Amino acid sequence: MENKPVVAKNVDLSLTSTEGARALYQIANMMSDSDIIPDTFKKKPANVLIALNMANRLQADPLMVMQNLYIVYGNPGWSSKFLIACFNTCGRFSSIKYEFFGTPGKDDYGCRAYATELATGEKVMSIDVTMGMARAEGWATKKGSKWQTMPQLMLQYRAATFLIRTCAPEISMGLPTADELVDIQPVNVTSTGSVKDVVEKVEAETAAAMEQPEVVTPEPAEAPAKPERPF
Repeated sequence: MENKPVVAKNVDLSLTSTEGARALYQIANMMSDSDIIPDTFKKKPANVLIALNMANRLQADPLMVMQNLYIVYGNPGWSSKFLIACFNTCGRFSSIKYEFFGTPGKDDYGCRAYATELATGEKVMSIDVTMGMARAEGWATKKGSKWQTMPQLMLQYRAATFLIRTCAPEISMGLPTADELVDIQPVNVTSTGSVKDVVEKVEAETAAAMEQPEVVTPEPAEAPAKPERPF
């Protein structure tokens, strides 16, 4: 009997097919046992599966995606520098450049990000991000805010984020950046490794908010004596 060679079947690693999802989950299951991935994904194949799917859509390295996903109050967000790197290497635009204007330390001090679309030569530009905007939105008034200690860098990050969101929104896949989430919520997150601390803080705050005050039921007042009926 003639032995026929076994031909390996190529499977598209994506969640759009049963075979692709099964193969992707097998990879996720193996990667979740690694000690070098962030805590958000350790022993959690489902989380790794989502990261693998996002990496596949971005054509990016899965480990790089996992290292640049932040969790703030249960919401995932990208590292700003990761989004900028994806934009700079997507092949459609030149690298992002920055233009500062206004007086440092004043509300009119700001930054705009811009790049050139390679196919048309057209210059694309973000909206102007100023310190006045940061204060009005409450970004710069939070305790421990990076807007207070490194405003120039934060202006660059926010301007670049706005540029990417308007000119290449598919790069962020609808997710905000981690520093945007921090500005919205009063919590400090430094990396995916600090998710445990964030979760514990959120649980404590949630428990405190849900704690019901003790209800004291007042004793019923004595009913007034009925007047005696005259004879």
